Amino acid sequence: MTGWYEHVVYPGLARLDPERAHRLALRGLLAFDRLPGGCRLLRQLCDPPVDDRLAVDCLGRRFPNPLGLAAGFDKDAEAVGALLALGFGFVEVGTVTPRPQPGNPRPRLWRLPEERALVNALGFPSAGMAAVRARLAGRRFPGVVGVNLGKNRETPLERATEDYVAVLAALWDVADYLVVNVSSPNTPGLRELQARAALVELLQALGDENRRLARLRGLRPRPLLVKVAPDLDLGGLEQVIEAALEGGAQGLVIANTSTDRRLLCRPAPDLPGGISGRPLRARATELTREAYRRAGDRLAIIGVGGIGSAEDAVERLRAGASLVQLYTAFVYEGPALPGRILRGLLAYLEREGLRSVEQLVGVDA
Repeated sequence: MTGWYEHVVYPGLARLDPERAHRLALRGLLAFDRLPGGCRLLRQLCDPPVDDRLAVDCLGRRFPNPLGLAAGFDKDAEAVGALLALGFGFVEVGTVTPRPQPGNPRPRLWRLPEERALVNALGFPSAGMAAVRARLAGRRFPGVVGVNLGKNRETPLERATEDYVAVLAALWDVADYLVVNVSSPNTPGLRELQARAALVELLQALGDENRRLARLRGLRPRPLLVKVAPDLDLGGLEQVIEAALEGGAQGLVIANTSTDRRLLCRPAPDLPGGISGRPLRARATELTREAYRRAGDRLAIIGVGGIGSAEDAVERLRAGASLVQLYTAFVYEGPALPGRILRGLLAYLEREGLRSVEQLVGVDA
């Protein structure tokens, strides 16, 4: 399947506008998701390994393996079952906004194939929380499902908390964990919510609603994480960690897309938006290591940014992430990638004589 994608499918998709190509790929996965037995067939075709050595106990959940698909690929929860069938241990949907919105004007997504990167200025296009709820409610998945929370573009920052709380309330019972996205560079002013006082206030409001919903259902509150920007300096990272702990968050997702064009090896195109993919790897790894050193086991870390191989995943786990996510590498390398990374992780464990992938976490921090 690897050669089939790289030599046949991707060259065809690469001739299309990136957003149109993404939509076609998602429709293909959606077809498997809707077809009776389609997800089982997809798993047989991709044959991702299932092994207890890959399982991770984190955030009060058991993840079949540490490899997840980051928010942004399946924004509206259209193909969760098919994506899990490819081998991902968890899928994070969203970013989800309260009301449907189109996002920023097109074009708003560009490939940088020489850099193995994307530039996106999407701006939270979303079908809205009601549509996402309708697609997730009543379904059982063979993996963990996270929901990434956002605000509508027209909602002023002083009322942003209302949007985040609304999405949490609407999707609480269909999510295994929830992520507060305060770090996208494509919604004006959003990163101001990473400031300590603003973030504590937001997290406390979300925590209150989280606990209220849990009491109503006689369940435990959902784990709440904060997705941070890779462009934070160490002082800014420290503020986010302190705010996350004070606000009652259980973890961090490190990191979102970057506006720093110096990460690119070649002269930067004059494009708006944030960079994802290979150029983020070193910075995201270092932020993960610093966050782990400062927070230890008080905050779980999901490492994302530049992960495209088993070696990248091992590096991020050893830096302090308990789980990892990818997105951009999946666009370039296709549906065989999750299985290839998982097989590489198993081979690494065997070479090192390790019983569990959990033994890697933080050993290089």
